[in-house]
Amino acid sequence: MKITRRAALGTLLAAPALAQDWPTRPVRCIIPYPPGGPTDLVGRVIAQRAQQELGQPLVPENKPGASGTIGAAEVARATPDGQIFLMNASIHVIIPHLNRNLPFDALNDFTPVTNMAMVPLVALVNPGLPVRSLRDLADHAKANPGRLSYGSSGNGAAQHLAGEMFKQIAGVDMTHVPYRGAGPAIQDLIAGNIQVMFDSVPAGAGAVRQGLLRPLAVTTPARIAAYPDLPTTAEAGFPGLVISTWYGIWAPPRMPMAIAERMQRAVAVAVQDSDVRARLATLGADPVADTPADFAAFCRSEYEKFGAIVRTANIRLD
Repeated sequence: MKITRRAALGTLLAAPALAQDWPTRPVRCIIPYPPGGPTDLVGRVIAQRAQQELGQPLVPENKPGASGTIGAAEVARATPDGQIFLMNASIHVIIPHLNRNLPFDALNDFTPVTNMAMVPLVALVNPGLPVRSLRDLADHAKANPGRLSYGSSGNGAAQHLAGEMFKQIAGVDMTHVPYRGAGPAIQDLIAGNIQVMFDSVPAGAGAVRQGLLRPLAVTTPARIAAYPDLPTTAEAGFPGLVISTWYGIWAPPRMPMAIAERMQRAVAVAVQDSDVRARLATLGADPVADTPADFAAFCRSEYEKFGAIVRTANIRLD
């Protein structure tokens, strides 16, 4: 279809007015996973408060399937009028490296809006393992090549990539054991069927308190409130081992930036709410709410980082 100069100019002039009035009716928020998972929980906490700033409901819709790509594809091909957004996890920039046949480009077929929150990962070991630090773990793994196993919630998950990062940086050989979810992996870690896991703070917190698991380090640039005495991976001698799970918002491509910025501002107000921050804390999530420009740069950086890990480790989908 040929687009005339007059039509193009009309579209450009209409965008600010559309953004100024937006939203005028309920807005759909596609969550590409079943209800009750971490993306669903974080997204709903944010949406419930952000909608108060927008004056219209933000309506979460669960559209699970194919590692989040079914819901993401719906947003990628939607009209960029501010009536539909995607709430997805960091898998959004990981899955392209695992599946070359996606019906969309994870970077170019979306408008980045904001990073809602990040969830740090903690290096956990079974206390029967004779290690007290991340350096001890590296030394023990080197002395026992291929004899240690680490678990994750599945191939390509953040826990898996964190384990591969550690292997690559420390120069060790450990066997990856994928599970269908983090819960079964944690149980096998407690039982000693696997020895190591990089997982979110809440997943292993109860077992750590009971002495059933031993935390070694947190994979973030700074220490975290949940474990103030736990060193970062950099402090433990592995400065390159920085990785978190995170949860962002995207819109269809070519959406007016003014709408993206208004949504971002609503999220920024939401994450300053004390109740929202308390609910996110129970999920181990640290609020972010960065600008669309900053989030776009972050997505690109994470895409490159995760891609390098996947290629080096030759990770494939189940």
